[in-house]
Amino acid sequence: QLQLVESGGGLVQPGGSLKLSCVASGFPLKNYALGWFHQAPGKEREVVSCLTSHDGDTYYPTSVKGRFSTSLDNARNTFYLQMNSLKPEDTGIYYCALGCTAQTIPDDLWGHGTQVTVSS
Repeated sequence: QLQLVESGGGLVQPGGSLKLSCVASGFPLKNYALGWFHQAPGKEREVVSCLTSHDGDTYYPTSVKGRFSTSLDNARNTFYLQMNSLKPEDTGIYYCALGCTAQTIPDDLWGHGTQVTVSS
């Protein structure tokens, strides 16, 4: 059974760092596009990183470029989102998914989400 499970969220002060993990079971992550998404309270889910695992290309929107980075560990079948220099506007639920365009990803290809709160 295909499953994605995020972990690593929590409360952090502005300027701090967190590393989110997304463990996959039931299938190998390689050869998929792997996305991390941020959903702020009352807002749409937005992509914050995309990794095309077959060639290692990455994409980051301007809002997080230089602060966030994504990576894949094939041996652990896990992909990560390293978040540095966190800002209060980074607060929200973070989801991992198989894909990078939220509107096109089926419900069963999402993780359940992990809460990140950036506050002093």
